[in-house]
This record gives sequence, structure tokens and C-alpha cells, in this order.
Amino acid sequence: MTLIPKDIIDDTDTLFLDRDGVINVLRPADYVKCWKEFQFCDGILQELAEWSKHYRHILIVTNQRGVGKGLMTEQDLEDVHSRMVSEIEKAGGRIDRIYVCTAVDNTDPMRKPSPGMAQQALHDFPDIDLRHSLMIGDMPSDAEFARNAGIRYTLIL
Repeated sequence: MTLIPKDIIDDTDTLFLDRDGVINVLRPADYVKCWKEFQFCDGILQELAEWSKHYRHILIVTNQRGVGKGLMTEQDLEDVHSRMVSEIEKAGGRIDRIYVCTAVDNTDPMRKPSPGMAQQALHDFPDIDLRHSLMIGDMPSDAEFARNAGIRYTLIL
């Protein structure tokens, strides 16, 4: 499995990844509320291990409205992310930072498709060049986020 088109692999130094549908299996009309509901997408652990050798930064940008709706707590989400990162590291990969928006309001500046999480990443990692970054996602909001932030985009297949 390769998610990155060959023509842009060498021109990319930072990956922005959506979580649900890219890292873990999407739960239609539901949220991953606890670790037992989390299931890695086929091949993603191997991809992350390979990407970790080539890219300066690997970042997750994820809307997690389930917290804002009260279906899970921020601690539940942190537990899922902690375990996810641990499993990724065991497989030889890495995640450098996870950016989360738990807002229910679509106008929140941190909520994809707004570019707030990319702007926060630029603040945290001043060496990021968005022109040499790539967003991998599975939803129209991921593509719009990338466009709004000035990041190239590829749809997961």
C-alpha cells in the first residue's frame, strides 16, 4: 500500500494526516470513543514506519466532535491517542504531534476545513514549509483544509 503519489514523494518534508479513515477505520455515523473501538487501517502501520524514515514531520490533524457532544471525554480521547502512538512506535513509525479540534461549531477557526491546525503546526514547528507539505485525507473537508492552508492534498485510496 502506498498512499503518496510517486511524483510528490521527494518534494515533501511534512505530512499532515487525517485520523479517522486514514489512520484508523472510519466508524460511519459513530465516533471512536475508546481504545476497544479503535482499529488501524490495513497497511497504515507499515506506511508510517516507512514515512518516518523520509519525512521531517508527521502530524495528525483531526476533528473530534464526539468530545464536544459529550459522547466521550478529553481524557478518553487522550487515552486513544496515547495507545495509538504507542502502537505506531512499536511498529517503527512515529507521530510528532496530534492537533485536535473538539468544537461542535463548524465556524471554529481550529475545525477543519479552516486552516487553524496548520497555523498551529507552523507556530510549533517553524521549519515547516507548507508548499512542501502534503495532507492525506478521506473527506472533502480534508481537501478543503489543505486548500485553505496552502498544502497539497491526496485522497486515500
